[in-house]
Amino acid sequence: MIETICIYLLLFFTYSFLGWCLEVTCKLISDKKFINRGLLIGPICPIYGYGVLITTLLLKKYLNDPITLFILIIVSCSILEYFTSYFLEKIYHTRWWDYSTKRFNINGRICLETMIPFGILGLLIMKYINPIFLNIFSLLPTSLLYILSIIFLITYIIDNIISCKIIYNIQKLSKEIQFKQIIKKDDTERITKLVQKQIEKSMKLLDKRLIHAFPHLEILKLKKKKK
Repeated sequence: MIETICIYLLLFFTYSFLGWCLEVTCKLISDKKFINRGLLIGPICPIYGYGVLITTLLLKKYLNDPITLFILIIVSCSILEYFTSYFLEKIYHTRWWDYSTKRFNINGRICLETMIPFGILGLLIMKYINPIFLNIFSLLPTSLLYILSIIFLITYIIDNIISCKIIYNIQKLSKEIQFKQIIKKDDTERITKLVQKQIEKSMKLLDKRLIHAFPHLEILKLKKKKK
């Protein structure tokens, strides 16, 4: 039982890293420069890892039905991305990505343009890539499997703690700027630019990394009572 959990942990971290590589590569092609993508400091985008775990654990019985598997991958990944966006926004008062300008989107959180490629990619992972990784991890000595799982898990937890602190710093700064400015109805874009400029001037390297990773980061407006 413990070995199985460790194998799935390694699977999670593997695909989280590969997802980060995909994000970085896309940015490298579009922006012609390296950008450390993702909310976390390390080379990891957990949403990819969670997506693969969900499809691996829940949809493996559909491996012999590629059409159904393809549709269910799109549905499960769409639900994951939608609620990830929703809860991140509720927790941090920040919109991390926005598909509002794309066709066939739902509240700007998910869109058909990204889900179809993810469905194809998920199908390839389930049919061909997953068996390779699962076979490799199952061949690892038990002691090494435990050690790797513990090291990666501890590193992941520490990274989350530090990253949450960085996001809190940015959120705090955005509040300070908001209360110093006269807030109009549609000031989110202006506030975001002010926050970015202030971070470039006064904040630490890791704080700047988050802004560079999300150049269109939308700092949501806070309700302000006027006396």
